[in-house]
Amino acid sequence: MSMERALLVGLGGFVGAVLRYVLGGLVHRYLDTARFPYGTLTVNLLGCLAIGFLAGLADARGAFTPESRVFVFIGMIGAFTTFSTFSYETMSFLRDGQALAAVVNVALHVLLGLAAVWAGDALSRWM
Repeated sequence: MSMERALLVGLGGFVGAVLRYVLGGLVHRYLDTARFPYGTLTVNLLGCLAIGFLAGLADARGAFTPESRVFVFIGMIGAFTTFSTFSYETMSFLRDGQALAAVVNVALHVLLGLAAVWAGDALSRWM
């Protein structure tokens, strides 16, 4: 990995993280409810829409240079939401006819993610 690419990821990550913070805050302000995390849902769905649209442009029209891909896909959208990357990778498995890999990917992320949160919580209470 070059220093230039690392800086592009960092700069894109800054932009994506700020966008996530601002958008999540706006949604929370307008849909002020503690019953459901609408801000997170909004960010994740917009991130999925963005990565699908932009990856489609990149694949079909060569719309991105390698450097801009690093900035936008890994940095910006990656910091905005990793759920979009997870969703895109799962759809790639399905598009490539690898349904089992798609199901395993979803199952592992959800089940192991929940288990890791539980384990982290249990560890914090134990300490």
